[in-house]
Amino acid sequence: MPTATPTPVELRRPTALSAAGVEALNERFEAAHPTEAIRWATTTFGNGLCLTTSFSDTLLIDLAVAVDPDIEVVFLDTGFHFAETLDTLRRAMVRYELRLRVERPDEDAPDLWESGTEACCGARKMAPLDRALAGKRAWLSGMRRDDHAGRARTPIVQVDRRGLVKVNPLAAWPAAEVESYAAEHDIVLNPLLAEGYESVGCWPCTERPTDGDDARSGRWADSTRTECGIHL
Repeated sequence: MPTATPTPVELRRPTALSAAGVEALNERFEAAHPTEAIRWATTTFGNGLCLTTSFSDTLLIDLAVAVDPDIEVVFLDTGFHFAETLDTLRRAMVRYELRLRVERPDEDAPDLWESGTEACCGARKMAPLDRALAGKRAWLSGMRRDDHAGRARTPIVQVDRRGLVKVNPLAAWPAAEVESYAAEHDIVLNPLLAEGYESVGCWPCTERPTDGDDARSGRWADSTRTECGIHL
């Protein structure tokens, strides 16, 4: 009677990190350079890791491709991006020769005017991201604690709602060091940053330049909404 072929070790999907494991990693990376968290993620998850970006800039990309030039980069093309954002994407492709994956919403996806912001974000951001992360074990995000008061407690390592490991290498990086790195490495910047838009999303919901110290104040202006749902 034939015996079952054992499942190769590399095909077995490991369980998510334990709470203690997450805590230990956060302690390890809190004062470390973001490259250390990125290197841990690429070593631990290999091709099961991807990086997501909105192309406000290429800071996270610049750091990540220095560790793994072949890392998969995911862009959610909602159909409502500024021309400046798409130009930033094109310039980044030339600069870094990215292994880019573009996820788009279904053809009949609801939009802002038809169904409101929540349904629009759900169909044009969250659903495409879920597709992009299917089969992945972890992802890199560019979230920073100083983006918004609601992100002040952003961990460097966490387990997301899907059970995937989410790594936010830039979360604790001091603003002065971010600015120094960006200038030294001449990272690609979205032109809208120079016009005062410190947080760039879809054009219908990025209604005006940043107001005051809140980098995301121009998003969903005159509304209590602060997140599209991707990072909740």
